[in-house]
Amino acid sequence: MSEDFFQGYRGEALKLLKKYQVRVWGHAKVKTTRGKFEGTVLPRSENDDDKHIVMKIITGYNIGLDVDTITDMKEAGYKKANYSIPEKEFPYTENLPHVKLFGTGGTIASRLDYRTGAVIPAFSPGELYGAVPELADICNLDTEKVFAVFSENMGPKQYVSLAKAIGEEIENGIDGIVIGHGTDTLHHTGAALTFMCQNLPVPVVLVGSQRSSDRPSSDAALNLMHAMKAAGESDIAEVLVCMFGPTSDEYGLLHKGTRVRKMHSSYRSTFRTIGDTPVAMISRKKITPIKKKYNKRRDDKKVVIKPYFNDKVTMLYYYPGMKADTLDMLVDAGYKGVIIVGTGLGHVNKELYPAIERAHAKGVHMFMTLQTIWGYVHMFVYDTGRDMMAKGVVPLGNMLPEVAFIKLGWVLGQTDDHEEVKDMMLTPINDEITDREPYNGYLVYQGGVPEVEEFIRKVHK
Repeated sequence: MSEDFFQGYRGEALKLLKKYQVRVWGHAKVKTTRGKFEGTVLPRSENDDDKHIVMKIITGYNIGLDVDTITDMKEAGYKKANYSIPEKEFPYTENLPHVKLFGTGGTIASRLDYRTGAVIPAFSPGELYGAVPELADICNLDTEKVFAVFSENMGPKQYVSLAKAIGEEIENGIDGIVIGHGTDTLHHTGAALTFMCQNLPVPVVLVGSQRSSDRPSSDAALNLMHAMKAAGESDIAEVLVCMFGPTSDEYGLLHKGTRVRKMHSSYRSTFRTIGDTPVAMISRKKITPIKKKYNKRRDDKKVVIKPYFNDKVTMLYYYPGMKADTLDMLVDAGYKGVIIVGTGLGHVNKELYPAIERAHAKGVHMFMTLQTIWGYVHMFVYDTGRDMMAKGVVPLGNMLPEVAFIKLGWVLGQTDDHEEVKDMMLTPINDEITDREPYNGYLVYQGGVPEVEEFIRKVHK
């Protein structure tokens, strides 16, 4: 057989395919020491090893079979697959809202590039319509790719560009904005845009997917439909994060950009509002508000864009035994702001006190948040807290550490005056600090105990 039939395979894997005369894109039945498998042999990424044969099994999932476990292979058919997303002209429908989708590089709709093993985003209106035709029933869509980066590479430069682009679209009369974004740092961007884009007249909705579109369990299409509906129809004119509510596809949730956090590495229901409740539930049929108070949609085009950020800020996650030189090094490196993520009610060890005093003397702005995620900083309770406040550390209530980090960078992009920085950090823009947590703002159930097991049996997880 020609080498063209074995795309990307080499070494031991290539020898095995040639031995059994099984081609890439061939439908193969494989016997291994771990059982029998059936599916389509896929090309290998040119960056991968030579010890595995990759198959898309009949359930739709991709698996890798170790060549040392394979005892027999047989090609039962052959049909080269086309994994490109069909592109269709996105129709215009009168009276539907006009939504703009900004792409940053997330995989909200995608195809798989088997040469590299990477997921390639589908992004043009035609591609999205080909992938998710239901979008045409929700809105009239324009798209613009502003970045092509993984979410871990999103940062101040991208926040500023997005904020300016949002301002321009609102001035042009858009009905709503959706931002496709990788999930890992989506909540950081949500916080940044909340501070940079104030007094919004329309919704700005960040959306991502935990599982790429080539997987049967992908949440991409439904998340995208929910986000488009929220942007086009919702009267909640805020920066929102739209993702799955439960792990099933019953509904999505709309979270405030300042109170949301990614809480699980792979669950589709990974995003949770912390210390409060989500703003609303959303399905393909309706939007159901949970909170009664939120910024309402308006007909004007007035928005306040404050695209500022000083990237000389950092987070210091305290751990037992931390040495003073940890903070000293940050100060010596020129950092102007430090968010301390302390234990309990907001504590660090006394060994850090001299470094805190030196940092304060050099004009470094220091604020305290909590490792517990839920709850409030209370630095008046113990002498440790009182000592740190006397040395210049300011408590931030129940502001989440990541939100505090983003807000401090935004504030220092506008002023370095200590009192102004303190006042701006402690003045909420959109519930990054709340007066209290509702009774249902902290819910963490422990599996295994009778009352929780009874509850789980009655509801979907």
